[in-house]
Amino acid sequence: MSFEETKSRLETAGQAHILQFWSELSFDERHTFLTELSQLEPGELKEHCRRAADSANSQSTSQDLLDQRMEPVPPEFIGSVRKTDQKTLIAWEDEGFLQISKGKVAVLLLAGGQGTRLGVPYPKGMYSVGLPSGKTLYQIQAERIQKVQQLAEQKHGSKCTIPWYIMTSEFTLEPTERFFKENHFFGLNPSDVFMFEQRMIPAVTFDGKVILEKKSKIAMAPDGNGGLYQALVDNKVLEDMEKRGVQYLHVYCVDNILVKMADPVFIGFCVQKDADCGAKVVEKAYPAEPVGVVCRVDGVYQVVEYSEIQPETAELRGPGGELLYSAGNICNHFFTRDFLKDITENFRGQLKQHVALKKVSFVDKEGNQVKPTKPNGIKMEKFVFDVFQFSRKFVAFEVLREEEFSPLKNADGVPLDTPTTARRSLLAQHYRWALTAGASFVDSSGEPIPPKHSLACDEDPPVMCEISPLVSYFGEGLESVLKQKAIRSPFVLDGKMP
Repeated sequence: MSFEETKSRLETAGQAHILQFWSELSFDERHTFLTELSQLEPGELKEHCRRAADSANSQSTSQDLLDQRMEPVPPEFIGSVRKTDQKTLIAWEDEGFLQISKGKVAVLLLAGGQGTRLGVPYPKGMYSVGLPSGKTLYQIQAERIQKVQQLAEQKHGSKCTIPWYIMTSEFTLEPTERFFKENHFFGLNPSDVFMFEQRMIPAVTFDGKVILEKKSKIAMAPDGNGGLYQALVDNKVLEDMEKRGVQYLHVYCVDNILVKMADPVFIGFCVQKDADCGAKVVEKAYPAEPVGVVCRVDGVYQVVEYSEIQPETAELRGPGGELLYSAGNICNHFFTRDFLKDITENFRGQLKQHVALKKVSFVDKEGNQVKPTKPNGIKMEKFVFDVFQFSRKFVAFEVLREEEFSPLKNADGVPLDTPTTARRSLLAQHYRWALTAGASFVDSSGEPIPPKHSLACDEDPPVMCEISPLVSYFGEGLESVLKQKAIRSPFVLDGKMP
């Protein structure tokens, strides 16, 4: 596309300022910039900028009305690890392993975010929280996939594969691909790891103008984890699932160090309930905890953000003293392939756009690079959970926070969701597993270290014990290795006898 055509299209969209530095660009910069701009459709760009500015300027929502329209998820649509008898949990797990053994289950990782809060210049999945083994989030997850495949094979006597779909963005695709190749896909078959890219959309000023990141580049941002549904279409992901015979999909976020990949209990629960859509939840730690709540609004399921309800609503309690709205969303979901096909074909255009006010680096009118100290731009996002409303049968599944949810969002220096808290959560879990399996621990002098069966959430375990996912997926099978063993800390169980 020529410069004149591009200029005309941008003028139609009300964004002629994008070319203000054209005369200063080199030949190569002009070519690259025109290629980027040719992908912007004038009508869509104009509407996007208008919606962004309008949404940012009208964020006054009637919270009291939302509170009045909310109700908790009915008990008959909730499963719970904590409240369910062992026989039923085993039945759900058996169902999940059966579906895995038939090759009907895949996992999909949402890994398009930049991780700016963590403060590293590479994708979050490549991050090491400082475990004794030095493993990254990607490696831990890859090894969990291998282990759950192995468990299904042992149970049903047939070799099976859990395909791993990884949604990246412009920022994370290339480094993620390179990282996996350099690490030989962590033992997985490369043909079973399907990476694809979500769309990028322009960041916009509060008055509806596209932000220039550089003189020859628009400031772009991923369209949120709800961009998944467009990306499934763009990259023919559902067609790939159909070819492989995948019917059920477990979707999760990259930053949860405790995530149970293709959790057979969760999969089995959803399948036996004939659900087309499901969400894992954890009980809120306290009424004002800043997590979204899975509930119903006007009779349809959705996630209501903590900022969207009044404090008195968050503090409401049921007859047993439990929080009425306690189902904390952890971005951990079940979908059938048929449900996702329905979303992409019939409901994709109805997904809500959410406003995120961000600090977006830009060039000013003089061409100087500026790093703002306060939000100066709007990024429009869609959320993966906004499809709950279209479900024919939605279910929620409550799991234990200490076993399944410890996100990595911030650099160390704040109280929550840091490398320190993620590392502590995983090591505390493995310490509990070792004690349950009958292990004891000794110090460097061989003196016994008294066991501690109950740890506070901000308390380090008394010893450092790490158990490879290749050895145990959720604490199973450790008795034969650890029972009556006196183990010296620090200890890494990678398959060898202690």
